[in-house]
Amino acid sequence: MPAKTQTYANHARYLPLFHFVASPITGLYFVHSVLYALRHPHAVHFVEALYAFAIFAGVLASRIMALSVQNRVIRLEMRLRLKEILPPALAARIPELRVRQLVALRFASDAEMPGLVQRTLNGEFATPKAIKAAITDWQPDYLRA
Repeated sequence: MPAKTQTYANHARYLPLFHFVASPITGLYFVHSVLYALRHPHAVHFVEALYAFAIFAGVLASRIMALSVQNRVIRLEMRLRLKEILPPALAARIPELRVRQLVALRFASDAEMPGLVQRTLNGEFATPKAIKAAITDWQPDYLRA
């Protein structure tokens, strides 16, 4: 377990290799390549800019794919969890919850989940961020991608 307890205020996660190394370096390389190609027009420079774009796009795509898989797993996990803890009338409405709402609800304790699900289905929360802010008994998730 990390030294710092996870809360709503600090739950955002940064992956240093992605957020501070791979993304900025490949992004800067792409911008540099485009500017160089525009200042020194030659087919080779435009091809290099195209390669730089492909590398940058690949780095971003890898992150998007990882988050997509994570969200699918969270969706499955939350549907199973909600079937176990919600009263039958509310459990029947689980399919009405969007993935982003399920992702936000995962931080809630079992005790407060029925109330939060009901409020979510009633449209009380405009955004997933609002759902997270309404959670009083935060359950940390240290295994996120």
